[in-house]
Amino acid sequence: MHLNDKKDRADSDLFESINDEEMQELVRLAQEESMQKEAFEEESPVRRFPKWMFWIISVVFLFSTFSFVIQSYSIPTFEFLSASARLSADPEIQIVKKAVVTVAAGDSKGTGFSIASDGRILTNAHVVEGHEQVTVDFPDNGIFLADVEAVYEQSDLALLKVKGDGLPYLELADDPEFIEGDPVIFIGNPLRFHGIANKGAILGPTQLSGWDDEVIMMNAPVYRGNSGSPVIDHDGQVIGVVFAVMEHEVYGKVGLFVPIGLFQDTAPL
Repeated sequence: MHLNDKKDRADSDLFESINDEEMQELVRLAQEESMQKEAFEEESPVRRFPKWMFWIISVVFLFSTFSFVIQSYSIPTFEFLSASARLSADPEIQIVKKAVVTVAAGDSKGTGFSIASDGRILTNAHVVEGHEQVTVDFPDNGIFLADVEAVYEQSDLALLKVKGDGLPYLELADDPEFIEGDPVIFIGNPLRFHGIANKGAILGPTQLSGWDDEVIMMNAPVYRGNSGSPVIDHDGQVIGVVFAVMEHEVYGKVGLFVPIGLFQDTAPL
């Protein structure tokens, strides 16, 4: 006999052991229990909170929500959002932002930017690490599936390619100079925000351990998600790609970007 057969037979034996009178008694007891429960619910008054308690609860909830926002997004965060709003009012910045994309690779999200109308996109190697395909989202042109065409580990850069034509793109500067104090603009997707424009200033080159080439430091509010952001000079051309932050013994916390020449020398367009 199968196990299911044994179970069916046991259930059958249970019901067959109850006669008609016992079944009627069970039904009567169940009905009485149900009626008693309904009577108790009708007699129990509905408790209503006084208005003053409602307002206290509302204020506590709002305070808790505000505290959570402050903890998640500090005062400097609100400052860079305000700066972005001012910069984004510039028509030239609005044009540049059309070529800056969100790069999503699994749970990782970063920034990239189009460097040619045929769908070539530059970002950081660590943003797409371990992926052969990622998605990129243009502000005005929608979402594309992108192939990771090349990864340049030494400079933490990666070249992506989407199937598109006539896409907005940014021009790369030829042999740019990095002069201390020169202003720069960078656009990216920090802290789950999108298309945030911010400004900074060149501090100078630095040599990182394990790197063959120098990278450039800038005094700028760089946050998680800015990886892959284009750094743009006063001529509107890309001079570098944001990839990290570091604590400098003289300048404090600084943003780091890869000079665009490292990409041009490795993969000339």
